[in-house]
Amino acid sequence: MEYRSLGRTNIKVSAIGLGTMTFGEQNSEAEGHQQLDHAFDQGVNLIDTAEMYAVPPRAETYGSTERIIGSWLKRSGLRDKIVLATKVAGPGAVLGVTHVRGGDNKLDRRNIVEAVEASLQRLQTDYIDIYQPHWPSRATNYFGRLGYQHAHGEQAVAVEETLGAMDELVRAGKIRHVGVSNETPWGIHQYLQLAQAGGQQRIVSIQNPYSLLNRTFEIGLAELAIREDVGLLAYSPLAFGVLSGKFLNGARPPGSRMVRWSRFARYTNEYADRATAAYADIAGKHGLNMAQMALAFVRQQPFVTSVLIGATTMEQLRTNLASTTVQLSQQVIQDIDAVHRAHPSPCP
Repeated sequence: MEYRSLGRTNIKVSAIGLGTMTFGEQNSEAEGHQQLDHAFDQGVNLIDTAEMYAVPPRAETYGSTERIIGSWLKRSGLRDKIVLATKVAGPGAVLGVTHVRGGDNKLDRRNIVEAVEASLQRLQTDYIDIYQPHWPSRATNYFGRLGYQHAHGEQAVAVEETLGAMDELVRAGKIRHVGVSNETPWGIHQYLQLAQAGGQQRIVSIQNPYSLLNRTFEIGLAELAIREDVGLLAYSPLAFGVLSGKFLNGARPPGSRMVRWSRFARYTNEYADRATAAYADIAGKHGLNMAQMALAFVRQQPFVTSVLIGATTMEQLRTNLASTTVQLSQQVIQDIDAVHRAHPSPCP
């Protein structure tokens, strides 16, 4: 396993991290523990979760993923070997998470402090390594939204208050570092500028989507990530499993997330289907496993700190972890870029 620096800290994180949002919905506690055991044995030390998980978010499963990770940390005794990342939910109306703190889950000091205390309890730990707002408080482009429309007069919590609350928690020893998720170049600039001007915590990571079907991070954010040492923790690198090839030719595997829940339509459209078929052809041409090719592409980007993989079966997890040994040739990259030019980011 390759390890990379987390921002400008002395922490090294695995180039593959384990995303856990299936724990508590598609995966039981026992299955979650099995995944965590295997991932750790293969060198994974970064575990990512969120207070909102499991996904899809429901009041009945709220916090279940953190509880499963917490019981594993207690059982394994590996807390000091793990870099643990979690997130505080943004405004409740965005994803319909009105069950989180009564729907008043703004990114203000009160909510952030309450969220951290609850996460620490569920995770059975006294500190969180990377704490991230799950999405911005303001109305902006995230979760696939295109065409920026400014919300004049909106009452969003200022980035100053959000960062100030997290800085306070770092000083209290409850979190070690601050990251962001689903952010824009303007948002990253605000966090960095405020940290420099006020002597507050400097963000160490950006957790945004990035895959062969969504390379929008390369426009604006990639340069920021490299120049400012704020690397990408890339989520959905397989586009909800689409880039494994399992949905090719109209296939709909029973039990898959996109079959079970209609809300996950972000990676299903005719443009994505065409691009995915073209990427499958590249994998076949070069004798590569399609999922491993897709993950290796993300891992090889200079702005990526870690690729967050998720799985519902151990077979998927083993295949995804094996992508660490795959190094794409220049010819493969050229073939991929040719498809990208023909089908640029069909699933932003």
